Amino acid sequence: MVNPRPRSSWSIMAMAMVVVVLACGAVTGARAQLRMGFYAKSCPGVEKMVGEFVRQHVVRVPTVAAALLRLHFHDCFVRGCDASVLLNSTAGGVAEKDAPPNLTLRGFDFVDRVKTLVEEACPGVVSCADVLALTARDAVAAIGGPSWRVPTGRRDGTVSSMQEALNEIPKPSMSFKELTDLFATKGLGVRDLVWLSGAHTIGIAHCSSFADRLYGHPTTGAGNDTTDPSLDAAYATNLRRRKCLAANGGYAEDAVVEMDPGSHLTFDLGYYRALLKHRSLLQSDAALLTDAAARADVEGVVGGPDEVFFQLFARSMATLGAVQVKTGAQGEIRRNCAVVNSPSN
Repeated sequence: MVNPRPRSSWSIMAMAMVVVVLACGAVTGARAQLRMGFYAKSCPGVEKMVGEFVRQHVVRVPTVAAALLRLHFHDCFVRGCDASVLLNSTAGGVAEKDAPPNLTLRGFDFVDRVKTLVEEACPGVVSCADVLALTARDAVAAIGGPSWRVPTGRRDGTVSSMQEALNEIPKPSMSFKELTDLFATKGLGVRDLVWLSGAHTIGIAHCSSFADRLYGHPTTGAGNDTTDPSLDAAYATNLRRRKCLAANGGYAEDAVVEMDPGSHLTFDLGYYRALLKHRSLLQSDAALLTDAAARADVEGVVGGPDEVFFQLFARSMATLGAVQVKTGAQGEIRRNCAVVNSPSN
C-alpha cells in the first residue's frame, strides 16, 4: 500500500523502541517450533562456539560478512531457510548454487568450516540451516553491525533447484511492485524490503548487474551513451569511465563496485544516504524511492542515529530467518552441508 503521508524521523524512532519485542513475537508466533536454546541439551554451547569462530575470522577478513549475509538471504528466498543453497548439483539436476543469480555467491567454504567444527562437537545434531542463520548474524555483529535473536530448530531441505532460484531470487532490475509482490510471497512486507535492502551498506555489485542503467536505457533511447535519468549524472559518468571501464576501453562486466562507496566495510546509513542522492547502483535499490511510503521510511531513518536502523534491520532479519522453515520431522540434519544424507546415515 502506498501511504502518501511522509513518516518523520520521530515516528521511525518511536517504532524502533518496540522493535525488539515485535521481532521476538513475529518469529515465535510464525514458527512456534523454532525457539531460543533449542540445542541447550543436545549440543550445549553451540551458539557460543559458532560465534567465537566467526568473530575470530571475520575480524581478519571483514568482507566475509557481506558474503555470508547474502548467502543466508538467497537461501531463505528459495524453499525457505533450509540450507538448500548449500547443496551441490547432482546427476539428477542442477542445484540453486549453480543458477546465474548465485554464481557470485561466496562463503560456502566458511559455512563448511563452521559445520565441521559443530559436527566434531555434536555429530548429526545441528542443522546446516541453523549454522548458516547463526553465522550470518554473528558475521554482521563482528564488523560492528546489529545482532538479532536467532531461534533455532530449523531442519535441512533435501531438494535444490536451479529453476526455482531463477524464479524466486529478487532480480536487480525489478520495479517496486515486482519486489513487493515477490516479498509478499515470503511473508515479508514493504518495510522488510526497505530495511533488508540496507544490507547493501556492506555489499558490492558487478557492473553487469546495473549495465542497463548505464548503456542504452529504455527511457532515454538507444545507443551506448544513454543512462538512466534517475541515476546521478556525475556518478553515472564515474561508473562508465572508471569503475566499469575495461583495460581495452570496453565494458568490464565482471568489475565490482562498492554499493556504499567509502564505507562498504562499515554497517551504517551510508547506503540510504547514497540512495537519496540517486547514487544507488541497482534499479531494485532506486525503486525504493518510487514509492511514497518507502521513501518516507528512508528519509526518516537517515535523520536518526545508526542504532535506529540497526533495530529495524534486526527486526526484518528475524522475520526473514523464519521464512518457510522446516521443523520437527521435516527435512533432515545434513552431516555435510553440500550433499543430502545417504540412507546409511
